[in-house]
Amino acid sequence: MNAFIRTISNPKFIFILFLGLVVFATLQAILLTKAHPASGEWPFTLYNNYVIFKQSFFHLIHKQDLYCLYPNEYYDPYKYSPAFALVFGMLSYLPDTAGLLIWNLLNAFVLFVAIYKLPNISIKYKSLMLLTASIELMTCMQSCQSNALIVGLLILAFCMLEKENYLLATLFISLTVFIKLFGIVICILFIFYPKKGKVALYMLVWFALLAIIPIVVTGYEQLLFLYKSWLTPLGNDHALSNGYSVIGWLHTWFHLNVNKVLVLIIGTVLLLLPLIKISKYKDYSFRLVMLSSVLVWMVIFNHMAESPTFIIAMAGVVIWFYAQKPSTINIVLLILCIVFTCLSPTDIFPPYVRKEIFQPYVAKAVPCILIWVKIIYDLLFDKITQRILETTPT
Repeated sequence: MNAFIRTISNPKFIFILFLGLVVFATLQAILLTKAHPASGEWPFTLYNNYVIFKQSFFHLIHKQDLYCLYPNEYYDPYKYSPAFALVFGMLSYLPDTAGLLIWNLLNAFVLFVAIYKLPNISIKYKSLMLLTASIELMTCMQSCQSNALIVGLLILAFCMLEKENYLLATLFISLTVFIKLFGIVICILFIFYPKKGKVALYMLVWFALLAIIPIVVTGYEQLLFLYKSWLTPLGNDHALSNGYSVIGWLHTWFHLNVNKVLVLIIGTVLLLLPLIKISKYKDYSFRLVMLSSVLVWMVIFNHMAESPTFIIAMAGVVIWFYAQKPSTINIVLLILCIVFTCLSPTDIFPPYVRKEIFQPYVAKAVPCILIWVKIIYDLLFDKITQRILETTPT
C-alpha cells in the first residue's frame, strides 16, 4: 500500500497522467467530430469552444463584432474580452489538432505548475491534490474550456503574493479577469499582504494595458464599439440561467425563486466574514484555506456555472482538504465531492440517472456548497488542523 501511495504521489506519475489526459481529450474531440454530420446530428465540432476562441481572433482583425452570433462557424456566442481574442491569435493559424493540443496542454500544465508552486506543502500532498482534481480537469478539457487555465493563474497569483512578487501576482489576476471577469474576486486576498498601494497600482497598469492592447489591430473607434457590444452578453447573463450554483440548488430543491443579487450579497458577506479574524492573517494555513474559500465561492455563487467550471471549485476543495490533517467529516465531504461533483456527469452513471436526477437537482454543486460552508466554519472557529509545514520548499 505504501508503495502504491508513493507511486501515485510521484510528480512524474502526475505529469504522465496529465499528459495522457491532454492527448486523450484532444484526440477524442478531433476524431469524434463528423466532417459531414447527417440531418438531425450535432452540426458543429466537438471542440466548439476552441473554435469560438480561434475564430474570435479573425473577427477581431477583420473588425467584426465579436459578440454577434456566427451560426455558420460555431454554436454559442463569444463572451470574452477583445484582449483574449487577440492573444488567442497565437493558436488561431494552426491546424485544429495542433492548436487544440496546445490549448489543452496550456490549461493542464498551468494548473500542474501552480499546485506544485504552493509553498510549505509536501510534494506528496501536492500530487494528491492534482490526482484528486484530475477527473474534473478532464471534464474541463473535453469542453475545451479555459477554466483550468484560470484557476492555475489564480493559484500562481497566490504563490506570488506569498513571495511578495506583486508585479507577477497582479499580472496573473489581470489575465484571468480578461478571460472571465470573476477572477477579480481573488483580490480579496490582498488584505493579507503589505504594500497595498503598490498592488493597486500594478493592477491598474495591467488592466489598462490589457484593455488597450487590441487597439493595434482594431483602432480606437472599433475597440470602443467592441467594449460597448461586450456589455450586452454580460448583462444578459444575469437573467439567462441559475446554473450549477446556490441559486440553482435553492430553485430545484426548495422551489425558491430567489433574488440573485440578494443571494450574491449574502454569499459575499459570508465569504468576507472570516476576515474579521485579523490576528490570523499571519498564519499561512489561514491564508491558504481562505484561497480555497474564494475558489469554491467563485463557482457556487456563479449563476452561470456549468459542469466544466467546477475545476475551479475542485481546486479549492483539494487545497482545503490536503492542507489539513484528515477528519471524518472532511473525508466524507471529499468522497461526496468526488462521487457527485466529479463523477456524476460521467458514464459511470446510467444516462437516465444523469439526465433525470443529477442534472435537474444540480447534484454537481451540492457537495461544493456543503464544503464551502465547512470551510467558512473552519475559518471562523479555528478548526483548521494544520499539516502543511511538513516538507521542503517549492
